[in-house]
Amino acid sequence: MNDTPGWASPGSAPSDGQEPGASGPTEPADRPDPAQQPGPDPQNTGPKWSKEQPPPGQWSAPTGPQAPGQTPPPPPPGPGWGPPPPAGPGGYGGYGGGHPGYGAWGSGWGGPPPAAKPGVIPLRPLGVGEILDGAVSTMRTYWRTVLGISLTVAIVTEILVILLQGFVLNDLASTEALNDPSATLSELARATRDALLSSSVIFLISVIGAIIATALLTTVTSRAVLGKSVTTGEAWRDARPQVLRLFGLLFLLLLMTFGLVFVGALPGILVAASGSGDGGAALVFLGILGAGIVALWLWFRFSLASPALMLEKQGIMKALSRSAKLVRGSWWRVFGIQLLATIIANIVAAIVVIPFTFLAGALSGDGATSFLEGTNDLGWTFLIVSGVGSVIGSMITFPITAGVTVLLYIDQRIRREALDLELARAAGVQGYGTGTPGS
Repeated sequence: MNDTPGWASPGSAPSDGQEPGASGPTEPADRPDPAQQPGPDPQNTGPKWSKEQPPPGQWSAPTGPQAPGQTPPPPPPGPGWGPPPPAGPGGYGGYGGGHPGYGAWGSGWGGPPPAAKPGVIPLRPLGVGEILDGAVSTMRTYWRTVLGISLTVAIVTEILVILLQGFVLNDLASTEALNDPSATLSELARATRDALLSSSVIFLISVIGAIIATALLTTVTSRAVLGKSVTTGEAWRDARPQVLRLFGLLFLLLLMTFGLVFVGALPGILVAASGSGDGGAALVFLGILGAGIVALWLWFRFSLASPALMLEKQGIMKALSRSAKLVRGSWWRVFGIQLLATIIANIVAAIVVIPFTFLAGALSGDGATSFLEGTNDLGWTFLIVSGVGSVIGSMITFPITAGVTVLLYIDQRIRREALDLELARAAGVQGYGTGTPGS
């Protein structure tokens, strides 16, 4: 064995004899000179091991002087080798009581330490239930800010919808021909156009309100992940520089969606215009169906562009590419979670909206009749009472849908980019990611 540092046992003799200048064991003064001894030692009194040795694995370093030339046994094994100590009250072998990094493992070696949870979600890849629970927990924990933002946006958008329906759409749009069996083709086309116009205007106003709510609630949800609260003013100051880009992003997504549907229906429209009505109608249906599937795939592929734009302060095209990168390979998961969140939010909102709709119908006979017949001639009483229900419903849907989108974005970045380490440092979690649990 080479006498290099770390390999030679302490106190052992050099393998090749005593080197010059090196200190060694002192020879005893009363040791007889071998040259003076007549022949070999019949008693074989040279250095040797004692017959009484300690059991294996229990050797301890000798405390007395060593015999000259005697090589001591190897040192005891270092920490962590050999059989573990008996289990203590804090965990396996008592490690739970004092060994850093093992105290959070619980009793035995059952698994990794729990993830840190400074805010509404644990800092690790999330399950579906944890994403939904995180969105609800954000709304429940920071209800003043969340409901304040949602209520303000919902009231403003609903007032615009009521005013447009009461002053403009009731006079311009007429859908009575849709319920008239004797209506001509031109009357049906005009009624369909008016219905689409009315629905598109209302949908556009609702989308604008949802964009503003998403911009503000994205900041609130991202801070809630760190366990930090934010006021409405702080959320607006943080989101304001990106609001115009967010409008551009949503406009681009809507333009892409409707453009694909129109391109898919265009061949059928051309065939129908050439005189083949039945073939054109079938081709329009198939074209819209195929284009709708492609548009749906692209919509959810870019569904995480909104939080990427708001939180990373990216441009529109960069946010779209970031969303495509994060969703790649997880399209069905992103689609399923967002669809589930939308269904849950709309079911909860419908529980509130439907009673207000029936109440509005009971208080306004003409408006109720028009509503049941599918016309646009709705009275002011009906519009106002049903609008109150819509405001309450929007207060529920805005936080859930926006919160799920933001948490899904964070979850995808944790899975792909280890964002949990950055979040832990931002939240002030000590020792996270270094082998010692920070929670």
